[in-house]
Amino acid sequence: MRGKRTPGLGDVVRRPHMGLMNSRLTTLERAFQLARSGECASIGQIKERLVSERYHDVAAQLYGPTLTASLRKLISAAPRPADGAPA
Repeated sequence: MRGKRTPGLGDVVRRPHMGLMNSRLTTLERAFQLARSGECASIGQIKERLVSERYHDVAAQLYGPTLTASLRKLISAAPRPADGAPA
């Protein structure tokens, strides 16, 4: 497994099964990316951001105690921007 790593924020995610059709992250993938990034301080902010990025059916996809607990855990562990820095 040497040389392998998990894609990080800003990495291009390759999905060979999708070909050239659509390389956009799914709603859940983007939600987890935002939670890890520190750009959003709450699940509500993540939902607002996804809607503004034109993801569809956000409320239905970001629903349930297990999913929201996972997102909250990532949000709380994420680095926060310094005071005065844009989020």
